[in-house]
This record gives sequence, structure tokens and C-alpha cells, in this order.
Amino acid sequence: MKQSILSILYIVLLAPTLLFAQNTGTLTGTITQEGKVPLPDVNVYLPSLNRGTSTDKLGHFRVTGLPAGQYDIQITFVGYAAVQQPVMIQSGETAVFNAMLKPGDLLLEDVVVQDQRVRETNTLSQVDIRLRLINTSQDILRMVPGLFIAQHAGGGKAEQIFLRGFDIDHGTDINLEVDGMPVNMVSHAHGQGYSDLHFLIPEIVGTVDFNKGPYYAAKGNMTTAGYAAFHTRDALDQDMIKIEGGRFGTFRNVNAITLFDKQHDDRRSNAYIASEYFRTDGFFDANQNFNRLNLMGKYTAYLDSSQFVTAGLSTFNSHWDASGQVPERAVANGAITRFGSIDPTEGGETSRSNAWIKHLKTLDNGAMIENQLYYSRYDFNLISNFTFFLNDPVNGDQITQSETRNIYGYRGSYTQDLALASRPVQSEVGAGFRYDDINDLHLYHTRSRKIFLNDIARGDIDETNLYAYVQETLRLSQKLSVNAAVRLDHFTFNYIDALTPEYDRQSVSKATVSPKLNVSYNATRTLNLFVKSGIGFHSNDTRVVVAQRGEDILPKAYGVDVGATVKISNKLLLTAAAWTLRLDQEFVYVGDEGVVEPGGKTLRQGLDLSLRYQIMPWLYLDGDVNLTNPKVEDAPEGEDYIPLAPTFTSIGGLSFRLKNGINGSLRYRYMGDRAANEDNSVEAKGYFLADAVLKYTRSRFELSFVAENLLNDAWNEAQFDTESRLQNEIDPVSEIHFTPGTPFFFKTGLSFFF
Repeated sequence: MKQSILSILYIVLLAPTLLFAQNTGTLTGTITQEGKVPLPDVNVYLPSLNRGTSTDKLGHFRVTGLPAGQYDIQITFVGYAAVQQPVMIQSGETAVFNAMLKPGDLLLEDVVVQDQRVRETNTLSQVDIRLRLINTSQDILRMVPGLFIAQHAGGGKAEQIFLRGFDIDHGTDINLEVDGMPVNMVSHAHGQGYSDLHFLIPEIVGTVDFNKGPYYAAKGNMTTAGYAAFHTRDALDQDMIKIEGGRFGTFRNVNAITLFDKQHDDRRSNAYIASEYFRTDGFFDANQNFNRLNLMGKYTAYLDSSQFVTAGLSTFNSHWDASGQVPERAVANGAITRFGSIDPTEGGETSRSNAWIKHLKTLDNGAMIENQLYYSRYDFNLISNFTFFLNDPVNGDQITQSETRNIYGYRGSYTQDLALASRPVQSEVGAGFRYDDINDLHLYHTRSRKIFLNDIARGDIDETNLYAYVQETLRLSQKLSVNAAVRLDHFTFNYIDALTPEYDRQSVSKATVSPKLNVSYNATRTLNLFVKSGIGFHSNDTRVVVAQRGEDILPKAYGVDVGATVKISNKLLLTAAAWTLRLDQEFVYVGDEGVVEPGGKTLRQGLDLSLRYQIMPWLYLDGDVNLTNPKVEDAPEGEDYIPLAPTFTSIGGLSFRLKNGINGSLRYRYMGDRAANEDNSVEAKGYFLADAVLKYTRSRFELSFVAENLLNDAWNEAQFDTESRLQNEIDPVSEIHFTPGTPFFFKTGLSFFF
């Protein structure tokens, strides 16, 4: 009986005869940037009918079931001049309306409050990209409301990430992508989910799609606290040469050049290349000798109005020295300064090369099919010393972590707008795979960076993730829509331990199902209410999986968000959400020691608040406040703190853009004090920082001045409660070990546009 009902429902969803009645018409069209590049996510609205939609990835839109008559159509997109024109709808016919948008003033009145499942943070992302200065890929991550980062290894190591009561380490509980390629490294030498975004050139980023929670079927592994997907520009607005220099021997050069830009009717092709070189001595007592080189190229071809192909190549190389974390006692007794080091031979080098190709096509039935192939080659070598002379009083405890990997992947999706009982339904089916071939995954004891002492762990890993998902978004009325989805992930973990005398391939397979259910209610054109719910997961390290023999190796995350976005006026936009997130038992592979530790069940609850206010046509205010109560569920009261989990964070600031070309911002970052261990007997101190930017922008050049930590606060960027022993100590000491944050820093820049 159940199967019969499901079969009938499936037929109904796909039946082509269930279309809108013949006394209604359809409106379609394409929105482009001045007739060139199609614009996705543009708002299309018919005020008299209170009907609207947004353009897809090819700039197309489609509104069905419109009564015959003449209506005004409004086209709005943040940062572009709005368009409003009449359009005639005929019964049983399709009207075509195409529009070309021109860049214009940034106005919050152009922000449209829509379905929060898809649109909430996309909209805020468009605003924030234009209001905030982006210097590095780290600054782009900070755009996610409530997300904080910390660097604690000389600038070349992936940042430590904090979000929604998580110390995410380097990416365990946030899914990061660039142009559809995964950034997270599973079963990494240093830590699960390790995410190094330094291969991304900030000036080339076009949009950032981000959201929080495990509610999105297309986002799989690591999507528990949320995700962030970066999309590079399909074409350059203008070519650029930028030179920057500042304190501590800092120098940066960025170049972006269009190779060709051709257009003939619906056919258009474009290619550009970009490079970034960065170096700095750093503000530590020991020279950090940090160098990074990025090269990338991208090709985009619109083969006709219904399809396009885009492909990209990039390569990245970085090397640095590091001062590491230092113990408070060594600074207090004068053995070193805040910017000193116990082991000055820490550091590392890493590289990553990427290649990908994507094809999108709109079919004759209006459906869109998307396919992408990608490949990454990755090398990593990190030298650290966290405990100094705790384990080896003679040689010290320095460790080296290294690996070489190849990543192969495919992702595809099929999306179609249908109708169920005259109600619009968007159906999406997706599938893909990711295969990580990790060779010589190595943890070993070293001295002075180059002297090998002994192996701690060594082996090879093959990890495969196959997945598929289906989601249906049903618009029950003009105001109410429901999204239901389910995702299936299957993992195969293989590990060969190189330190055992016999060849032994350890293999485990496991699957997990992740359902989602989200409801969005557009009470008015300016108020949206939403409820998001779903189950997500993050995979454990392969070495954890084989050690646990497949038990609890894909810990689930159960989440619910309840909130609203309201546009109080054309100048004020507010978003609020109360949320809860529960994680199952976790087993963590501690890459610094080569051991497996249980993590326990956790519960996080919180409140997120965001504000965007246009005070004047040229002056903007934004602010985000995030409150979280993170707890370990099975621990006794008073011993249930989650170490380093943030409980109160806030970011915000003022931004201005004058018509004479002067623009800039004054911003702050605040993180409150938080527990550094399970009983809160050791505390990680919070900080408040202020940064400023001043620019003078003309059509052919731009001058910039950036100042960080204006108040020159002595703050700790990264903090850990670590047991260590110094060379002259008999007994070990457990206390805060920290990496100092940037002191007052300034840099100037000059950009040329042509």
C-alpha cells in the first residue's frame, strides 16, 4: 500500500499534463550585465500580483500561471540600477522579457526578502562583498556572520575556525568550496577537514554563498555548523595591477589580465589570468620568511543562450617559518617576549594545483542540467612543537607531519520546474563522487627541522565518498513554500599501515542518510519567517574508522533553526534566528600525537542576530551578534564545557562611499572570554579589535591605506590549554599556550585599472 501511494505521488509530480490552466500565461526572460554576462539571483517581481522569482545560473527566469493582462515588472539586483517596465501577458501564451542591468549605487532598498532556505545569506553576501575591504582569503571567511578565525603557525597554515559554538579546528565542521571544488581535506596529516584557502586570490572572488546548519541537500560531508562556497569571477570588470606594502617587511602584488573577450550574437567567450605574490617577515622576534605565490586562469564560453562551459586552472605554493604557541610562564618570567619562541625551527611548506571543468545547459523542457569534473594535487609538510621537552627531555618534542594526495571528483545535478495541482514544484536530483588517494601520510619525531629521530605513524589512505540526493520545493501558496530533501552518502575507507611488518589493508564501508525539511513563509514583501531542520554529518579520519572497526564513524548532527528576516524600511534589514544543534558521539584522530580520542555527545544552542542599515545614501552600518551555549551532554555539571567553544562573538562597522571616490570603513571584531578546558578552570581570554580602511578610487587607479588593530591591543589570536615542559623544568605544567595577535599594522596600496 505504501509503495502504491509513493508511486502515484511520483507520477503526479512528473506528469506533464498537470500544468496551469489555459486561461493563464507564462513570463520568461534573461537578465544580463549590460548585455554581456548573464546575472544569477536577480530579483524579478510583479507588484500587482505579489508574484516573483529569481534568475538561475544562466540568468534565466520563468513565472507561470499569470492571469492575462498588463503588469509592471520590477528587476532589482544589489549594486545595479533597477529596471521597471510594463509587460503584457496573453492567455495560453509565453511572454518574453529581457533586460540589461547597469552598475549603479549600492542601495538596501534593492534587497528583496525571499525564501530563507536559499536567499538569506546570499543576499547579505552581495551587500557585504561591496561594503567590506577584502585583503586575503581569511577576510572573506570573516564575512560569514559569527565566523572567527585564528592563525597560529606563521601565516602559511590553514586558519583555526570558530562558528556556532564550535572550535572547528581547521575545518572539521564547516564545508568549504571554491568553484565547486572541495577545500576540506579528509583524513589529513594535521587534522580532519583541514581547509587551506590560501590558494584563493581575494580580488578574483565574485560571490560567496554561505549559510549555517545541516539543512542543504547539495552540501554533504562537514556541513554541520554550516558551509561557504566561493565563486570566482567569470570575467573581469577591468584589468588590474595592484602593489601593496606595509610594516614588518610586507609586500603584495596582484595582477589580473583579460586574455580575450569575444562576442557574436548569443555566443560569448572570455578568458583571463591572475597572479598573487605575497611575502612578509612577520611581527615575531624571529623572521617568519613567509612567501606565497598564486597563479590561476579561467575560461568561460556561452555557447548559446541555453548553455555555457567554464574551466579553470590554478597552482599555489607557500613556505614559512613559525614561532608556534608559547607558554604564559615563559613570557611572565622574562625568558622570551610575547613575540618570542621556544622552538624557532617550526614552519612548513605546502602546495596545491587544481583543474576543473563545468557545463550547464537548459533543456527544451526548461530543466537545467549541470556537470562538473575536478582534480587537485596537494603536498603538505608542517613542523611543530607544542609540548617542547615533555616527552623527550634531550631532543625535544618537535614533530613533522606530511602527506601527498590526489583528489578526483565529479558532481552533477538535474533541476526542473514542474507543477502539482497547479502549484509550482522545483525538483532537483544530484549525484557525485570524491576519491582521495593519500600517499605517505607521515607523522615523525624530528629535531631542528631536518634531523629524523623516529616514526610515530605512517601509511597510505584511499577514501571514497559516493553520494546522491533528491529535493522537492513545493510552493503551497504565494507565501508558503516547503522544501523536503534526502541525501545518501556512502564511504569506503582503506588504510595500509606502513609501520607494521606485514602488508595489511584495513577496509571499512559505511553509509548514512540525511533528511532535511525546511519551511519558508513570506508574510509580506518585507517579512519572511522560516523554520529549517535537518540531519548532517562529518566523516571521521580513516585511521579513526579502522581503529573503531566502523562503529560511530559518521557522527550525525541534528539541527533546527527558527527565525525571521524583516526589511523594516528601505534602509534597514534585520535577521534573527534561534537554533539548536546536537552531535552524536565522535572519535577524533589527534594528528599531533597519532592517537584516537573520544569526543562525546554535544549540544549547542544559540541566537544569531544580523543588522544592515543604510544611514545615508553613502553611509552604511552593519552588525552581527552571536550567542551560544555549548555543552557536553554526558559530562557532569561543571565539567561539561567544550574547550575553546565561543559563547559570545560580534562583528560590525561603518562603511562609506562618496561620489568623489573617497570610500572606506571602520570595523570591529569582538570575541568574549571562553573556557579553555572541560571544567573552565583555565580560561581563554577574549579580545576587541578595531580596523580601518581608507581608499581613493578613480576609473583608472586606486590608492588605499589599511590599519589593523588601531588600539595596538596585546591580544592572543590562538590559545590552547596545553601540558608542556621547558628545558630547565623538572615537572610539566599545564596552562595557556598562545600565539600573539597582530600588533598595530598598516599598509598602503596602489592599483591601476585598464
